[in-house]
Amino acid sequence: VQLQASGGGLVQAGGSLRLSCAAAGGNFKIDSMGWFRQIPGKEREFVAAITWADSTYYADSVRGRFTISKDYANSTLYLEMNSLKPEDTGVYYCGRLSAGSVYRSSSYDAWGQGTLVTVSS
Repeated sequence: VQLQASGGGLVQAGGSLRLSCAAAGGNFKIDSMGWFRQIPGKEREFVAAITWADSTYYADSVRGRFTISKDYANSTLYLEMNSLKPEDTGVYYCGRLSAGSVYRSSSYDAWGQGTLVTVSS
């Protein structure tokens, strides 16, 4: 599978962004997918995931502000981000779950190239 992330940018605190992740070559209908983020010097951090059964999971820090969804018609994963905070700044990666916990980056076998989100205070 090939994943292409987009939608990052610079936004003020309290603003919103929608990230997209276009998938090609896999079986999007049954793939579980996730979003992680990373800042320099730190490990990739779980943000949100959605399973093949459309169950969703969120990090405590984003629950209630972010929404993950899948557009099956267009094989695209989304992350709607509202009420953004400076601590949400980072490079956001979409990934396809291979096996194991949705919370662990090692469970994913394919990644998009990352899209930078910068939230100014």
